Amino acid sequence: MRQKRIITIQDLSCFGKCSLTVAHPIMSAMGLEVCPVPTAILSTHTAGFQNWTFRDLAADLPAVAAHWKSQGLAFDGISTGYLGTAEMIGMVADYFRLFPEMVKIVDPVFADNGKLYPAFDMDYAKGVAGLCGLADVIVPNLTEATFMLGEEYVPSGYDEAYIHGLLRRLAALGCRTAVVTGVNYDGAHQGAVAYDSAAGTYHQYFRENIDVSFHGTGDVFTSALAGAVVLGKSLDQALKIAVDYTVECIKATMPDIKEHWYGVKFEACLPELIRAVNE
Repeated sequence: MRQKRIITIQDLSCFGKCSLTVAHPIMSAMGLEVCPVPTAILSTHTAGFQNWTFRDLAADLPAVAAHWKSQGLAFDGISTGYLGTAEMIGMVADYFRLFPEMVKIVDPVFADNGKLYPAFDMDYAKGVAGLCGLADVIVPNLTEATFMLGEEYVPSGYDEAYIHGLLRRLAALGCRTAVVTGVNYDGAHQGAVAYDSAAGTYHQYFRENIDVSFHGTGDVFTSALAGAVVLGKSLDQALKIAVDYTVECIKATMPDIKEHWYGVKFEACLPELIRAVNE
């Protein structure tokens, strides 16, 4: 039987533990054949570092897809992260059209904590919303979810009815399954809630809330979730695998938070992830 194969399209930060630097090893450890397509290469990620280098590789994306298509290659899934420009959104949509059999997973990656990331605007949010409409599974955080829908960001005080309504409106963009991350109803627990629009069912999984922020944890979560989905895990199983792994990565990094502020020690927790996938 052919090994399950997944494309991941996002930038490569050589130092800093995010994007391709975490996606490739996480999904490989889960047993997938990972086919990375870097959109750019940076010396470090951009959160907390100064004078980082950047090389745009977007022009290579169409040629990679065309070559793969000419070779008759087949893929079981695709997971996208930080893209950066409207042009790249269109290029990813072309991958979706060229390889329609893939499970398509989109993490919008353009905002958090009620604010857009630098260099993004609401036109970009609308463009990503269009890409999400072509996906099977989307994985926005609360800020990205509300911005894509043109709604006001609600940081706290929401209830289950609000989150379920938000998920239904996200699914109405065109995707089958919407997952919202960073949901925290009571202050003590945080996790992810999903809506399968085809089945009309809601799914959720929570762990203890750890009041700390690390760059790249969203990429860790999406990588684990995408890997589980492409491997054929149920939505409940995929949420549990991704939330548990993300929490364990944060806990493993806490003793070294001052030295290791730039990302989580995801490598130390890979054995637990492998066990969870094979249960």
